[in-house]
Amino acid sequence: IDLQILGIGSNGHIGFNEPGTPFDSQTHVVDLTDSTIEANSRFFASRDQVPTKAISMGIASIMAAKKIILFAYGDKKADAIFKMVKGPVTEEVPASVLQNHPDVTLILDEAAAAKL
Repeated sequence: IDLQILGIGSNGHIGFNEPGTPFDSQTHVVDLTDSTIEANSRFFASRDQVPTKAISMGIASIMAAKKIILFAYGDKKADAIFKMVKGPVTEEVPASVLQNHPDVTLILDEAAAAKL
């Protein structure tokens, strides 16, 4: 993959790789957490219609991309962005692994970048 475009969840997930996902994971089926289901319910008529599983590129699959661009908007993402950029690299904050990638660009609004 030449270009990987990502968002980030308020808990630091990328793709649907929730906290605790091993960094060596490949593309896989995941069970969505309640917080992810809730966050995505705005795209459906009711929360009951939100899928409970998803297919996600794994962390290793994402890290294999030549270039990564990550977008984040809003104050609900500020803690996750701080942990991703300034915190330790840990599976508890999946996005933190991006510190190890040679070519990552962050596109943030002021609210998402507020804690940097």
